[in-house]
Amino acid sequence: MKKFKYIILFVCLAAGITACRKLNIPPKNIIQDPDVFGSTGGVQAYMARLYSELPIEDFRYSPDMGLNFFWIIKPTPATTGEALSRDQGGSSSENFGDWHWDVWGGNYTTIHDCDYFIQTLPAYAKNYTQAQVNAWLGEAYFVRAMTYFALVKRFGGVPIVNKVLNYTPGSDVTDLKVPRASEKAVWDQVASDLDFAINNLPEVNADYGDGSRANKYVAAAFKSRAMLYAGSVAKYNKITLFDNDHNQLCGMPESEAAGYFQKAYDAAKMLDGKYSLYLSAWSPTDKNAQYQNFVNLFSDPASKENIFVREYQYPNSVHGYDAYNVPRQLMGPNGYSSEVNPTLDFVEKFDGLPKNPDGTLKTLDASGHYQLFSNTMDIFANAEPRLRATVILPGDVFKGQNIEIRRGIYTGSAAGGISPLLPAGSKSQYPTANLVVSSTAGQTAYKLPNGDLMNPAGLSGVFTGDQTCAISGFSVRKWLNPNLATSQVLENNETQTWIEMRYAEVLLNRAEAAAELMSLGQTGSINTADPFTIVNQIRSRAGADLLTGAGDATIDVVRNERRKELAFENKTYWDLRRWRIFDKEQNGTIYRILMPFYSADAGKYFFDQRTDERNDVYTYDTRWYYEQIPGGAISKSSNLIQNPGY
Repeated sequence: MKKFKYIILFVCLAAGITACRKLNIPPKNIIQDPDVFGSTGGVQAYMARLYSELPIEDFRYSPDMGLNFFWIIKPTPATTGEALSRDQGGSSSENFGDWHWDVWGGNYTTIHDCDYFIQTLPAYAKNYTQAQVNAWLGEAYFVRAMTYFALVKRFGGVPIVNKVLNYTPGSDVTDLKVPRASEKAVWDQVASDLDFAINNLPEVNADYGDGSRANKYVAAAFKSRAMLYAGSVAKYNKITLFDNDHNQLCGMPESEAAGYFQKAYDAAKMLDGKYSLYLSAWSPTDKNAQYQNFVNLFSDPASKENIFVREYQYPNSVHGYDAYNVPRQLMGPNGYSSEVNPTLDFVEKFDGLPKNPDGTLKTLDASGHYQLFSNTMDIFANAEPRLRATVILPGDVFKGQNIEIRRGIYTGSAAGGISPLLPAGSKSQYPTANLVVSSTAGQTAYKLPNGDLMNPAGLSGVFTGDQTCAISGFSVRKWLNPNLATSQVLENNETQTWIEMRYAEVLLNRAEAAAELMSLGQTGSINTADPFTIVNQIRSRAGADLLTGAGDATIDVVRNERRKELAFENKTYWDLRRWRIFDKEQNGTIYRILMPFYSADAGKYFFDQRTDERNDVYTYDTRWYYEQIPGGAISKSSNLIQNPGY
C-alpha cells in the first residue's frame, strides 16, 4: 500500500491542506475535478478514499461500537455464542448511537462518492487507456455493491440512489426524498454492480496485487457471499413489510431462493484455479504441522488463500486486537486482556474430543466421578489441530509461556474418586468447602502437600472479582501475533492484516449453495458432489475427521464446518442472522464453560463443565433481523418507512 500513501500525501501537500478527509484526501470543494480526474495520481487518491470507506467488519468493528472504532468492547464473538466477554451480558443487536459511525448516513456518503466517480470519470477518459477506465469504473461499482450489501443485510429494502442528487438551497427537495426500494431490488442491485465489476476488472490488479484492491475474482468472491445471503433470506425469513405500492421492503418470496443460491454457486466456481487453500507448513500426518499451518495462514502475506485484505500501517492505520485479547499473563501496559473467551459450546463443535452420546465433552468416568489428568492439555490430545490454532486451551503454550488457566485448587480427598462439585445443571456458585479459589488477581499462593506453591487460578485463570481473565476456561488464539513484545501490546498500536475474504469461505459458500439447491431439488446446474468434496477438503487441511459418504454433507454439516473454519472472523454473526436461527440458539440460553481444577491430594487436574457462572442469559429479539432505520433519516423523509417492531 505504500504507493497509495505517497500519492495521497502528494495530493494533500500540493493543495496546501493540513487536514484531509479520512485517508488524508482533500475535500472535493477545494481540489477541483480536473485536479482529481485529470491525472492517474488524482484518480488513485480518490480510489483510496473509496476503499477506506468500505464497510468491513474487521478488527475495528463490534456490533455495539460500530465500524472503524478504535475501542472494541462487547466484541462480536461474545454476541454469537462463540465466546463470553466481561463486557457482554446477553443478546444484542448493532448499536449505532450518536458517537458511533452512522451505518446509514455513512454508507450513503460512500454511495454518493461512487456515483460521483462513475458519472465524472468518463469525461476524462481521453487521458487514459480504455483498460484503465474500465478497471477504475469496475472498482467504483465494486465499492458501491459492497456498500449496498452492508445496508440491505441490516435494513432490508433501502433507497437505491445511483446518480448524484444535487441540491440548491431554496430548491424543491422532493427528488431527494427517495423511498425504500424492495429488498429484492436491492439484492439485485448488489448483483448487478458486482457483475459490472466482474466484467470490467482485470484478473490481477497490476498496481496492487496484494489483495487490498479488487480484481475480477475478488468481485466474484463477494458476489458468492452476497447472493448466498440473499438466498438464505428468501428461504428462511418470516418477517415481512410492504409499502403502499405493495413493494416488499422486508423479505422476499421463497421462490427467489434457488435463483440466488445458483448465482452464489456460479460466482464461487469462477475462482477455481485462481486461489488455493494455504498449505505452506501442512503435512497429512503431522498434527503439529497442521496446527502451525493454520496459525500461519493468518499472518503470511504470500498466502494464496487471501483474496481481499485490509492492511494496517503504523501510525495512521492501526488497531488493538492483541491488547484486548491476549491471556492475562501476557497483558500489555493498557491493562486489558481476555475480552474473547471461547465457550465450551463452541469448543465442542470440533472433532477428536472425548464426548458423551449427546455430544458434550466427557469429563466424568463411568462411576460418575471426575476423570483425572496429569496435564490440562491431555483431554485435548486428539482434538483436530485447527482447535488449538483457534483457541488457547488451558495449559497450552503461547509466546513461550505455559498459559495457566485454573478455577481453583481442590483440597478434599481424592480417594475413591472426586464427585461433581455441583449437581448437574446447577447455576449456583461453587461451594467453599474443600476449595481454594481467588477473588482477585493478587492471589495468595496455596502450599501443596509436596511443599510447592500454586496460585489457585494460575496466571490467566478465573478471578471472581476481576473478569480480565479466561472466564470460560479458554482464551482466543486466532489472529494473535506471537512475535509482539508485551510492551507493544497496546491499543492502536498493532498492524496485523485483516483477511476479509479468503478462499476457504468461497469454497464453503459454494458447498452451502449446492446443498441448498439440492434441498430445493434444483440440481441441474451444479455438481452434487461439491458439499461432500469441499467439506472434506477443508477438514483435511484442519486435521479433522473426514466425511465417509456424500449423504453426510447435509446443510447442517456444511454450516457447522463454516462455523469452525471462520470462527472469530466476524462471519458467524451474519450467518446466524441470514439463517434466521439466532432466536433459536439464544432463547433463554446460558452458555457453558469448562473450569480446570487441581486436586492437591491426587496431584492431578479435573474439569468441571457448567453454565457461565455469571448466569448471563441470551435471548435474541426476532425484530433484530431487520435493524431500526435511524430516526434522523426518518424525520428527514416522509417516504421512509420504519422496520417492524420499532
